Amino acid sequence: MEQTFPLRTKHHDEMIDITAEVQRYVREQEINDGIVIVSSLHTTAGITVNENADPDVKTDFLRRLREVYPWEHPEDLHMEGNTAAHLKVSTVGHNQTIIITDGQLLLGTWQGIYFCEFDGPRQRKFHLNVIEG
Repeated sequence: MEQTFPLRTKHHDEMIDITAEVQRYVREQEINDGIVIVSSLHTTAGITVNENADPDVKTDFLRRLREVYPWEHPEDLHMEGNTAAHLKVSTVGHNQTIIITDGQLLLGTWQGIYFCEFDGPRQRKFHLNVIEG
């Protein structure tokens, strides 16, 4: 069971909480136990699991990534000029695997699933693949 979902990002760098959408899809599939793989279908946008209670975590997360991977670097050769976005995705990852138990995503109290935009705003997609087990 799999499906691709469209997503419109609004900022150059942002983290969008997609936990509710993933949980809704899992519920609709009527899967009691298994896994769901959440994947970004882009080389400049990733997927991560992180705290979803304090919005400052997202702010700090994106700020620190900008510090490590500044947008403009005098030695970057990539002609599109978005090397930093590619590096951020390689650091964060393009997918996450979440356990499903009793029809629910097995996430900690403060955890959420985020689509991470690093080269927006753009029209994007993420893909869910549910494996019953």
